Amino acid sequence: MKGHGKELGIFIACDEADLLRQAQESTERFAAKKQLGIFDGVPMAIKDEVKMVGYPTTAGTSFLGAEPETEDAETVGRLRRAGAMLIGKANMHEVGLGVTGINPHYGPARNPYDPSRITGGSSSGSAAAVAAGFGPVSLGADGGGSIRIPAGLCGMVGLKATYGRISEYGAIPLCWSVGHLGPIGVTAGDVAAAYAIMAGPDPRDRRSLLQPPLHLHDVGNQDLKGVRLGICTAWFEDAQAEVVAACRTLVGQLVDAGAEVREVDVPDIELVKAAHLVIIISEMIAFNSKFGREHRHDFGLDVRVNFALGGDLTSSDYVHALRHRQSFTHQMLKLMKDVDVIVTPTTGTTAPPIPEHALPDGESDIAMLEEISRFAAMGNLTGFPAIGVPCGYDKSTLPISCQFLGRPWEEHLLLRLAHLADGLVSRRQPKRYASLLDDGPAAG
Repeated sequence: MKGHGKELGIFIACDEADLLRQAQESTERFAAKKQLGIFDGVPMAIKDEVKMVGYPTTAGTSFLGAEPETEDAETVGRLRRAGAMLIGKANMHEVGLGVTGINPHYGPARNPYDPSRITGGSSSGSAAAVAAGFGPVSLGADGGGSIRIPAGLCGMVGLKATYGRISEYGAIPLCWSVGHLGPIGVTAGDVAAAYAIMAGPDPRDRRSLLQPPLHLHDVGNQDLKGVRLGICTAWFEDAQAEVVAACRTLVGQLVDAGAEVREVDVPDIELVKAAHLVIIISEMIAFNSKFGREHRHDFGLDVRVNFALGGDLTSSDYVHALRHRQSFTHQMLKLMKDVDVIVTPTTGTTAPPIPEHALPDGESDIAMLEEISRFAAMGNLTGFPAIGVPCGYDKSTLPISCQFLGRPWEEHLLLRLAHLADGLVSRRQPKRYASLLDDGPAAG
C-alpha cells in the first residue's frame, strides 16, 4: 500500500490487481442486492504466517514462501466467503519470535501513534493496519501475546480466543500448542463480528472439534451486576505508573457499572512465564530445524540469538514445562470459580522507541521483552481466552491497554467487558491515519 502503508511498514505484499478485482466483485454484489454480510467489501489485512490464495507465506523470513498459495487457511476462507476484501499480507516479527515488530528483511512496522515507536509483535503489521485506518479488522496470531501486545501498543482491541475455538488449519505451525489465530479491531464490536465468522469447528483441525456452541447474545449488556473481577495486586501493579493508573481507572468505571473487585492470589507467576518460554522456544526450534544449516544465517540476528539461547533446552525441559502447564491450568480453573475474569495491564509499558541500530539485524532485548510481555503468557500457557482493550494514553499520547483473562469458552464475557470499555474510554486518532473515505491519507 502506498502512503502511510509504506511509511509504516505495514505490508509485506499487496496485489493491486487483486484488490481491484475484489472491490469490483463486491460492488456487483451490492448492485444486485446479493451482498454476503456486514463484511462484504470491508478491507482486512492478513498476518503473513497464515495462508492466503495468490500470496506466498513467508512468516516474516527472507526464504519461506517461494510460491503463491493455492488454498486459503480456514480463517481466511471464512472471511473471504463473508465478502471481506483481503488487502494483503501484513508485516510481522520474523517467525513470530519477538515482540517489537522490527523485521530486518521487510523493515520495521511502525506505530501509527508515533512512527518512531514500535508496534509490538509479532502481529505488528496487523495491528498497525487497523490503527492506521486500513480497515476495521485484521487477522493476527498469538503464541505469547502476539495479538494482544501489538493491539495494545497501537490502541486497538485484540482477542485471543480459547485454544481450539478458531481453526489453525492453514497457519504455519510455529508454536502449535500455545498458538492461536484471532482478530484485531478498532472496537469490540468489530472484533466480535470477525470472531463470530472465524470461530467454530473445522474438521481439518481436530483441536477445534470439541468446542461448545458460540455464544454472543449478551455482548451489549452493560449491567455488570454479578460480574466478579479478580485482581492480583502485586502482579497488576508490576507496570509503569501511568499504565497502572489507566487500568485502575477503567476497573473503577466497571465497578460503577455493577462489577465487583476481588483480590486473588495467582500462583507461580514467574514459573508460568518460564514454562511458557520453554514451550514456545522448543516448538519454534523444532519447526525451524527442518531448514537446518542451509538457512541458519538467513534469519535475523535476534532470531538467531533466541534460537541459540534455546538450543540448550532438552526434551526433559519441554516435558517438565508441559507438566507444569497442566498443574497450573488446574489451579487457575479452581481460582476462577470465585472470579469471572482476571484483570491486568496488557503490557507493562507503552510503546518503546525503535532503536536505529536494530534496523539492519533486529534486536534481542531481554529486558524489553519481559516488560512488554509479562502479562501475556498465562493466556497462552492455559489456553484461556484473553482480550486487550484500550483504556487511555500516557503523557506522550501513546496508547495504554487493559487485559481481561476469562474462563475457557467464555469469550462472550470478555467481549461484553470490552464493549462497555469502548463507551467509557475517549479514543484519539493516530498521527498517521489513512481515511479510506478521503482522497488521501490524513495526519493526525
